[in-house]
Amino acid sequence: MIHRTTRRKISVHYMLSVFHNHKHSRHVIQQIHSHFLVLGTKDIGLWNSIIKHYALHLLPQEAILLFKFLKNQSTHLPFNSFTYSYLIKACANLKHGIAGNQFHCLCAKVGFDAHVYVQTALVNMYVECTHLMEARKAFEKMPERNLVSWNVLVTGFAKWGEIGIARAMFDVMPERNVVSWTGLIDGYTRLSQFDQALSLFRRMVVHEGVKPTEVTLLAIFPAIWNVGLLEVCQSLHAYIDKCGFDMSDVRVTNSLIDVYAKCGSLKSAIEVFEGITSTRRNLVSWTSIISTYAMYGFAKEASDHFQRMETEGMKPNRITFLTVVNACSHGGLVDKGLEFYQKMIDDYAISPDIKLYGCLIDMLGRAGRLEEAERVALSIPHETVNVIIWRTLLGACSFHGNVDMGERIARKIMEMESKYGGDYVLLSNILSTAGRFTDSEKVRSLMDEENAYKLPGVTLV
Repeated sequence: MIHRTTRRKISVHYMLSVFHNHKHSRHVIQQIHSHFLVLGTKDIGLWNSIIKHYALHLLPQEAILLFKFLKNQSTHLPFNSFTYSYLIKACANLKHGIAGNQFHCLCAKVGFDAHVYVQTALVNMYVECTHLMEARKAFEKMPERNLVSWNVLVTGFAKWGEIGIARAMFDVMPERNVVSWTGLIDGYTRLSQFDQALSLFRRMVVHEGVKPTEVTLLAIFPAIWNVGLLEVCQSLHAYIDKCGFDMSDVRVTNSLIDVYAKCGSLKSAIEVFEGITSTRRNLVSWTSIISTYAMYGFAKEASDHFQRMETEGMKPNRITFLTVVNACSHGGLVDKGLEFYQKMIDDYAISPDIKLYGCLIDMLGRAGRLEEAERVALSIPHETVNVIIWRTLLGACSFHGNVDMGERIARKIMEMESKYGGDYVLLSNILSTAGRFTDSEKVRSLMDEENAYKLPGVTLV
């Protein structure tokens, strides 16, 4: 007969094997968690595995609850520095700075705050919770700092817009890797400091000889298309082909479509899209090429690619529909746009959001179908509709000279927001164009009475 202790060991090892084979399955992990509780497992390594899974995946709160439960048991488990580092990561994923600070204090109390991976987890937790000064204090108290610690702090400050501090720390790093460079480049791009991002990228590749990763490329692409550097895009494309990034990460290829389109090369954007094999094309690939055609006013091509996408079995989402309806709006294919809108609701059971409603109203307004546009606006749920929807329609009334509807829409806008001067100016212009100069002056006077603000004019001369 197998001894009970032996059976328990066999069961634990079997559960551990199942855990490693199904570590991304929430249901399986929770079953193993329950089984360990029934067995009364005292092996901290096993519990650390469960806590780590919860902390780093979709259930960080479960990691903290499990720790509290185990801590309150009569037989105390020997929690170690790994336990606390995982719990701190759980707090970071929850963006729960107060709980993170409590674990910081607990680490200090039990003597684990001097371990480099616990300290690094603390710095990361404070960064993720936007407690940047606390992050810096934790970093400065570290007796030993490694490259990971430096990267966490530099990229964290860059992520939250403290680019000056991030750059100062970057410049004094004892060593750097591609993560260091990428974090700072991304920080500059987020703040629209595109020249700085490009300068740093050039220094990284040309002068320091650091090979960019897929993440680096995704960080620098917005800087390239915002500055409009087609030559840089072409050079980077050649580098991507040479290194095989286009085959390893479809995100890079999808981004290239956008960059070429925004740098003015429709031909290159199409070539990149057509170069993606049908098995690798995803929804973003299709949405990118549809958006490209929309950007250049080629509504028919955008529509054709949408239908081609459906033929190849790809299911569109709300963003894809927004893109193709927008293409129809700017290309004058109103009936086609309405057809796509109805297809979205009927065939794919996708409810329109405020952006889709706005796009639909803009499309109808451009075509002069103002009554239909007004019916759409009135059909929007009260909790969803906003003043921008009505301003879009007011602009269409101004363009097409519909005075009666313009007055009606303007009254509705002013009930929602009476302090924006642009609404008064637009209504005043509608009335004056119709020859109602007295009414136009009354609207101007009302604007002054309401003390409505006007955006100041800007000259480029």
